[in-house]
Amino acid sequence: MTVAVVQFGGSNCDRDAVQALAHLGIEARRVWHEDGLPDDTTGIVVPGGFSYGDYLRAGAMAARAPIMAEVRERAAAGVPVLGICNGAQIGCESGLTEGAFTTNRSARFQCEHVFLRVERADTPWTRAYEEGEVVELPIAHGEGRFEIDAERYERLDDEGRVLFRYCDAAGNVTDAANPNGSTGNVAGILGERDTVAVLMPHPERATLPDLGRTDGQGVLQGLA
Repeated sequence: MTVAVVQFGGSNCDRDAVQALAHLGIEARRVWHEDGLPDDTTGIVVPGGFSYGDYLRAGAMAARAPIMAEVRERAAAGVPVLGICNGAQIGCESGLTEGAFTTNRSARFQCEHVFLRVERADTPWTRAYEEGEVVELPIAHGEGRFEIDAERYERLDDEGRVLFRYCDAAGNVTDAANPNGSTGNVAGILGERDTVAVLMPHPERATLPDLGRTDGQGVLQGLA
């Protein structure tokens, strides 16, 4: 049982992800994108960073790497796939999930802690939480604003594919609590299967007790 953490040129959260998973007793190893996925892969993480320097737009070039075709095949077969930050951008660009992540409303890189409301508690990524629970995770992105047209957003919402929404400490979903201007305050969404998820906040940075927060552990447990 091995979780493959896919490493591209410019990835910088791959080691963080491996260490956080190891803390939870989940075996994980970094996989260079050119080497392809190991046969024994039981889960996949596409980590944060700046793959290919975010040229063209964030995640666009990595999404077209041959390994992402393998990721899509494994995802279709039910293998859990989690995209985090740049991995979320890659996930959208590669068709694992709908929508796109664009430049923050502030037009600045933002690195801060945010509150998220758990919209569903019946997925692999949220079964450790309760619906409506508020968790705190860090963000670190310049292109984290989730964009999607109104019709598709309504469908995603109706289908229960919004996983997390930005909120305040009391769980209120407001514009003031939306750090980047994301449509519907969306912070994380599901693919067509609930075993596929992407989110902009970093659960791996809120998993190790020594870092002061452990709210992200539940998300990573979806790979167990």
